[in-house]
Amino acid sequence: MRIILAAPRGFCAGVNMAIESLEKAVALYGTPIYVYHEIVHNRWVVEHFKDKGVVFVDNLEEVPESSYLLFSAHGISPQIRQQSEARKLKTIDATCPLVTKVHLEAIRFARDGYTILLIGHAGHDEVIGTMGEAPDVFRLVQTVEDAATIQIQVENLDRLAYLTQTTLSVTETADIIARLKERFPRIVAPKKEDICYATQNRQEAVRTLSDQADVLLVVGSHNSSNSRRLAELGKSQNVPSYLIDGPDDIDLAWFQGSETVLITAGASAPESVVQECVDMLRWRFGGSVELQSVREEQIRFTLPTLPTLLHDPLRGETA
Repeated sequence: MRIILAAPRGFCAGVNMAIESLEKAVALYGTPIYVYHEIVHNRWVVEHFKDKGVVFVDNLEEVPESSYLLFSAHGISPQIRQQSEARKLKTIDATCPLVTKVHLEAIRFARDGYTILLIGHAGHDEVIGTMGEAPDVFRLVQTVEDAATIQIQVENLDRLAYLTQTTLSVTETADIIARLKERFPRIVAPKKEDICYATQNRQEAVRTLSDQADVLLVVGSHNSSNSRRLAELGKSQNVPSYLIDGPDDIDLAWFQGSETVLITAGASAPESVVQECVDMLRWRFGGSVELQSVREEQIRFTLPTLPTLLHDPLRGETA
């Protein structure tokens, strides 16, 4: 078996920042520390922190007043910030800066009287947070069909704009934008495209390297949008493609042993899990492993400011 490791793959700068923030908070404050939604969409990462005593919640009523609360990489709505303040929670904002950029664009467009078409997936944490900035002005567009049929009541078509979720398929999003521009020639674009660099780079690697592959393995969880897009991209290149959480999900029936297997990982998948998958395939089929890189990534984000430790006389320690 020939195994090609695609690069770039795995953790992006936003995921690194969120995970490092939570690791630092646990070391500094101890547990329990609460996280609103999953820190990132990856089962291994979430289980790692659960084992340390981190508690993941979907409702702030589950968080005791005055506790430490970290906001996940996907961002939150202003309503969640207000609820956190009302409950006197000590918050750490680990929102990816590239998601924050989309939020700021939404605020600017809403302030200037625009109706905003948000290209994204209904129910995704990032979409919920972005639309929460100005719920009355957003309309969600998920497909090219949506772009072709959506009905909008706008008095001034110069006040129509679009934004996108950061983890979408580059090609599908381009098709949706093209259809919107066809229907609404004066629609306003964000100053800089919203799909993040890491999503684009990982898709570029799969697109570039898949012509060498008989099978594509994408390491990532099924609730990870960018990981699902990688598997869909492989299938669109006519390569049998499988989204796997880890080596236990690998079905040996997918292989005869003489294939070229391309392995990549979504932006929230740990490299340690990738290596476990490689080790399993090499143990079963032998063969070679090679790295093929299509682009270098040097981006790193500064960690958010953590709440100041205060002495808690009831606990006899700092808190």
